[in-house]
Amino acid sequence: MSDRRDDGVVLVIDDDRTNIQVIIEILKPVGLTVISARNGEMGIKRALFVLPDLILLDVMMPGLDGFETCRLLKSEPATQGIPVIFITALNDEENKVKGFDVGGVDYITKPFGQREVLARVKTHLSLKRKQDLLERLAEIDGLTEIPNRRQFDRILEKEWRRSQRSQTPLTLIMIDIDYFKNFNDSYGHTSGDDCLRVVAQTLASSVQRAADFVARYGGEEFAVILPETTLDSATAIAEQLRENVASLQLAHVSSQVADYVTLSLGVATFIPNDETSANNLVEMADRALYRAKRKGRNQVRSATDPDE
Repeated sequence: MSDRRDDGVVLVIDDDRTNIQVIIEILKPVGLTVISARNGEMGIKRALFVLPDLILLDVMMPGLDGFETCRLLKSEPATQGIPVIFITALNDEENKVKGFDVGGVDYITKPFGQREVLARVKTHLSLKRKQDLLERLAEIDGLTEIPNRRQFDRILEKEWRRSQRSQTPLTLIMIDIDYFKNFNDSYGHTSGDDCLRVVAQTLASSVQRAADFVARYGGEEFAVILPETTLDSATAIAEQLRENVASLQLAHVSSQVADYVTLSLGVATFIPNDETSANNLVEMADRALYRAKRKGRNQVRSATDPDE
């Protein structure tokens, strides 16, 4: 994916090279990065690859017209939230309504004025940024400031589909703070919240790759998604997570396994197929976590460990 400017990326889909050049001359001076496509098919491919902040879409094009292009963009989860402004010579009410019906947010008629294009683009970019911020906040756990269960469910499903397409392993680590209820009883809920924050940030800073994902699963439980990771590699990562939290030496006088905060971790790996779902991976990792707790806690267990 190309580097993007902080001011935003606009994709122009238009079969007229002159129209594209005019729009570039309007938007580039205000700091916007403009990319283009000359037909609907290429526009959809570039939108999926770049994920622009806004799309300016011509209606009358050979092959896919603008309405069908917009409809297809709105059917793709990755691009359905990108605002689309139609730019066209069709200014009758019927076509304008059709544009809104297929998912457009605005309509600019040709010939267009520079100030009108700029004003509409700025307005919808601003609205998009506010919407993106609200969506990000809705997916962050307010206490620990790492992703919450809602975002975990979304990312797991996305990575499951990706692994299914590529037939590569997807690994999940489920994590539980040992005897956390006892911790709250001994130190109080304020100290319990502090403990959760410290553990969450330690876990989040312990994963190395950009694709690795740490979330608060609920209560004192956390989850780590590791795409393209074998069970052996994931088990080593889980052990490192356990050691990193243990090394904090957070006092826990009411723990039955140590005098500091420890973790139990369960690891499961799956190569998805048509007969399985992401829930199967969660269930396997949960069973491995339960095994770690049953065997004495403060340890890592995998889904393939023998049931002794």
